Amino acid sequence: MCVAAARQALDMAGLQPVDIDLLMVATVTPDFRLPSAACIVQKKLGTINSASMDIVAACAGFLHGLSIGNAFIRSGQFKRIMVIGTERLTSITDYTDRNTCVLFGDGSGAVVLERTEEDRGILSTFIKSDGRHKELLWIPDGGSDRPAQSLNGCKGRFNIIMNGSEVFKHAVRQMADASSRVIKAAGLTSKDVNLLVPHQANIRIMKSTAKRLNIPEERVFVNIEKYGNTSSASVPIALNEAFRTGRIKDNDIILMTAFGGGLTWASALVKW
Repeated sequence: MCVAAARQALDMAGLQPVDIDLLMVATVTPDFRLPSAACIVQKKLGTINSASMDIVAACAGFLHGLSIGNAFIRSGQFKRIMVIGTERLTSITDYTDRNTCVLFGDGSGAVVLERTEEDRGILSTFIKSDGRHKELLWIPDGGSDRPAQSLNGCKGRFNIIMNGSEVFKHAVRQMADASSRVIKAAGLTSKDVNLLVPHQANIRIMKSTAKRLNIPEERVFVNIEKYGNTSSASVPIALNEAFRTGRIKDNDIILMTAFGGGLTWASALVKW
């Protein structure tokens, strides 16, 4: 999925895999615990000139990658960066848990970042986390703290476990706060936002976040009914679909925001 999305992004950018200096993959469902998903993608895609790394920030992973990539380019360390958000959530879903199994999907989305002297691009980003609430959305077993082989035949918890009502409260509050911060940092107001592209987790979360920001529903992009919650892939998939369907035009101000397990959250403001 990563390679397919990456190739589309390279085609749109008019670049070749060898042009990429840094490859970042945001995911909680890598092919292997070792090596990183980014190294696997590097081999399959052919980004032989790049450094590669994974980002584990759950649903906010893609926007964490966007923020990291923005900082690297501004520092001059890298010229062209690919950020991929990808998940195979069906591999960690408990299909006997009807509170979660109906929510999740698989997918991948990618962008290429590079420096520009034009009046456009990433205006501001914000990332944050709060590890005190990790049990609200997590996979308890299978890591080095509780490895599978240590369970001695006991049934392990290797799938997503979520406290939906508590996640909802945190998600609305923190997505709205992060969004307000990037809007203010760019010297703009919510009235300047042409389109809100939120993490596609829950329609009530998206509507509540937009309401807190005073952004009308007609300026919120929604495609959750097609793909479900694809975690770190949801924002780049929605961004791509919004662009390809004509919802995004040159000079539009695009607000992206996401919230995920960790807990983690992030926002980014872009002038298209």
